[in-house]
Order: sequence, then C-alpha cells, then structure tokens
Amino acid sequence: MSTPINDEIRILTPSGMLGYGFPLDHFELGLAQQPHAITIDSGSTDSGPQKLGLGEMTCSREAYLKDLEVLLQAQHEARIPLLISSAGGDGSNLHVDAFREMIADIAGKRGWRFRLAKIYADIDKDHIRRELEAGRVEPLGPVPPLDLREIDAATVVVAQMGAEPFQKALGEIEGVDVVVSGRAYDPSPTAAVAIRAGFDPALAWHMGKIMECGALCAEPVGRSVIGYLRRDHFEIEPLNPAERCTTASVAAHTLYEKSHPFLLAGPGGTLDLSNCRYEQVTDRRVRVSGSRFDPGTRYTVKLEGARTAGWRSIFIAGARDPIFIRQIDSILDKVIGQARAYFGDVPADTYRIIPHIYGRNGVMGDLEPVKTPAHELCLIVEVAAATQALATAICGKLRTSLMHAPYPGRIATAGNLASPFTPLEIPLGQACAFNVYHLMTVDSPTALFPIEHEEIA
Repeated sequence: MSTPINDEIRILTPSGMLGYGFPLDHFELGLAQQPHAITIDSGSTDSGPQKLGLGEMTCSREAYLKDLEVLLQAQHEARIPLLISSAGGDGSNLHVDAFREMIADIAGKRGWRFRLAKIYADIDKDHIRRELEAGRVEPLGPVPPLDLREIDAATVVVAQMGAEPFQKALGEIEGVDVVVSGRAYDPSPTAAVAIRAGFDPALAWHMGKIMECGALCAEPVGRSVIGYLRRDHFEIEPLNPAERCTTASVAAHTLYEKSHPFLLAGPGGTLDLSNCRYEQVTDRRVRVSGSRFDPGTRYTVKLEGARTAGWRSIFIAGARDPIFIRQIDSILDKVIGQARAYFGDVPADTYRIIPHIYGRNGVMGDLEPVKTPAHELCLIVEVAAATQALATAICGKLRTSLMHAPYPGRIATAGNLASPFTPLEIPLGQACAFNVYHLMTVDSPTALFPIEHEEIA
C-alpha cells in the first residue's frame, strides 16, 4: 500500500464517469505510478431529471459491473482507497444500495474481503420544510423560491456533500478500502483524500475540479488522468501517451461548468482562481499554483429534487422538399392549431406541444445565429400530457396533419415527411422535471450524510 509522504500525494482518476469505460492499458500506466488513492465520479444532472424522478441510473448495471470489477481488482492489489461518488448518477440512497450490491456480488465471485463505507445523501423532507420556514433555503441561480408543494411533489431530494463526509468515512474506522457515496459535489472525493493527508485545501479543491472529468483537460480529450499534489502546487498528466495536457487545455478546463471565470462556489466555501499560474513542465504535464480557498461565513449544500410531470410521446420525421422547408414555421403553427382545436375538450394548459427542428435550430433554438436552414430537416415533435394515451393521441394527430398539410407551392401529391421508425408515434413514458435546485445552509457539513460501515466478504 502506498503511504502519502509529506511532500506529495498521487491520485488516479480512470474516467470522468463510472460506467463509461476506460482503456485498461492506460489505467495500468496510472497504477504503475503507485497512486495513494483512486477516485471516480458517477453523478451528473446533465442527463436529465428522470434519475431522481423515476429512480433510474445513468448507465446500465452491466456497464457499472464492468468498470467496478477493474477498479476493485486494482484496489485489492494496490491496497489503496477507492472512492466512488454520486452512485448511479443521482446519488440517491436507492443507488448507493444498488452499488453496494454490485460490489458485494463481485467480491463474492472473486473471494475478496474488504471494508466498505456507504455515505447516504437523501434529505428528509420535513427537515427541508423546517429549514425553508426558517429562511435557510434560497434559490440557486434563476429558479423560483422553493415552495412547500414542490418539496412534497419531489420523488426524492438529495444534497451535494462536500469533502467532510468522505474524510469522516475514511477516518471513523481504520482501514476503509472502498467508499460509495450518495450525491456529492464532483471534486469532493479527490479533495477529501488530499485534505485528509494534510495538503492545502485550495490546491486540493482545484485539482479535484480538474480531475473529476478524467482527462477531459487533455488534448485530445481522453479518459484517464493522474494528479500529483505537492505543498505549493499540483501537476496534471493524462495517462494515454497520445494525449497531452497544455497550459491552455488545463486553464480552459478550469473554466468548465462555471458561471464566473475565477470564482467557484461549492460546499464549504469558494475557490478563488484569480491568481493561478499554469506552467508547462513537460510536453504532457502542466503545473498549477496560486489557488486560494475562502471558507466564507456559512456552509451551504445544494439540494436537488425532481418530480414526475406527466407522460411524453414523440414522432420523428425527415423533410426534404425545399418549398416545405421554407414554410416550416407557418405550417407547424397551422398544424398545431388544428390539433388543439381537434382536442378542444382537453384543457390547453394540461398538455404541451414542443417541436424540435434539427437542421435549422434544433440545438440552440432561438439563439441560433445561422438563419439559413439546411437542405433537409429532422423534425422531432414532442407532446407532454397527463396520460401516455393522450400524449400519443395528440402526437398522432400532429404527425398525420403535418404529413398531409397543404402549403403554397406544394408540388407533391402525397406526404410531406419521411418517417424512419415504427411505431410512428413513440411513447417515452413518464416525463420528469427538476423542481428543487436550491441552496440550504447547514450547521454541520456531515450531519445530513449518515455513514454506514460494513465488511464485505
């Protein structure tokens, strides 16, 4: 087992997301550097609210098992801590327990024995209500103030833990081998390992910020990365020999997912990067120094919750007629109006019709600066309604009307669209929406995150 020395701690991150896979040869190159810990994140809100709303996981069980077996093998051989954060994507208690079962299954098949710590992140709704009434819950960004009805409507609410619960999990019982956490601030596990070893919190958080995405900070972007944290700086290097970190790529990734170029708020304080220095140490490695951390006057955690919001169906179609394409807005307006009239007995505010026009502005919407459409369009028309049957029925009406809609200059005598899939109307199941996205002030950074230790045998 590698023991951190006074002047350096090495942390290996094989991928920016557990379940996405990573090259084994690059991972082994990282293990050859004798890291003191392996950290990997599993969470994100990028893939939408359905994980929280419906209890789904970001990746398949098979994908998680494949990655976990490699990581547990490495932990078993190197005898270093393995920290996995935001289990399943949403970091709910349900998925912490699901990861525990997968880990236990692998250990049982391989005959391994180790100590596991589970950190839970579901927050009791009564506690949130009390804190809201006490004025300790506030919006995070451009969202409305939290409403008691939204707390009730949320399937589950989780909070993003900081570094302290990981430090506590590693310190409560000697010899913890694997930590699986609920929802966590992405850099937390890496920062926790480093801070617990006595390194500067500012550098620990900054290195964690860059490493939580794996080798996304490299050119070209990759999977596996290793960080070398020292007393007054850290260094980052990708593990694929064909990739390199540059001052530009590392500085650019420091700006990733931030609303301010220099300040990055998280649980327990704000990382100040305004005086950072980036130096090219080798062709593939960058040194970073000058990070500062302001703990502030209060400790806040981010709350995340989602509720179900009806049912959704879509149809997908292609359009090639340039006359049709030039008039797509007016044709859609007419078809949508006809569908609403046809379903006049259904209150208009109980369902939504959302066209997505790829080839014109399907990605950026009204922000798209290029106004000339392509020579062909992909139309995805989405309907969200109170039931699956109603969503599919409205979707069908829209599709058939758009298929045969007349328009000035039309030459075709049959359909306007080509449908690549059957069923022509595709039911997507329940729709979800984020409805809790707020900050809550807490008195303790660990009290909301219970920890359970067990021996996996």
